[in-house]
Amino acid sequence: MDGIRGGPAAAARDPKLFEEFYRRHVDAVTSFVARRVPDAHTVADLTAEVFLAVLDSAHTYRPGLGSERAWLHGIARNVVSSEHRRLARETRRDQRISGRRLLEPDDIALLEDKLDAESAGRHALAALQRLPEGERAVLELIAVDQLTLTEAAAALGIRQVTARVRLHRARRALRGVAVAEPADGPRGTSLPYAASCATGVNGGEA
Repeated sequence: MDGIRGGPAAAARDPKLFEEFYRRHVDAVTSFVARRVPDAHTVADLTAEVFLAVLDSAHTYRPGLGSERAWLHGIARNVVSSEHRRLARETRRDQRISGRRLLEPDDIALLEDKLDAESAGRHALAALQRLPEGERAVLELIAVDQLTLTEAAAALGIRQVTARVRLHRARRALRGVAVAEPADGPRGTSLPYAASCATGVNGGEA
């Protein structure tokens, strides 16, 4: 079962339901962020921001448009994108450190383990950067984050047919570029590895 009774809207009103909602989805959200951010403190902060955003946007969830997981991936993607834009605007290192909350050593160790586990995913996402934004977004959600085509479309707020077309274009472009690169490099560091993430992904329903 993907959701809790009453969905995110009920969770936002009831602390006990919100704790259940958080426990159900926190690992998936943390993994999503860890694939895109290489720092444990930032992973912790952004994961917390995702669930804070749930409280503000719970009323926007529509079960008919996708699962809770797909909806959360959409929120997480917006949170991570906002963080990347913020970092791009900063010019001094201390601006990045000043807003960080302190973590216990055990928390850091757990997040560093998560970062290690998701390192291949980060390399694959980096290899996809040369694709157009719309096509890259669909491919990364399906091939790297393991969403279905329906869930990816819901996370991005686009129609399934649009997601399918973008996925087809991304696969075709990725295959065309990957053949020009050596296939015997370190796993997870090049386009051949990113292309292998998409191989066999049917983009259909779970």
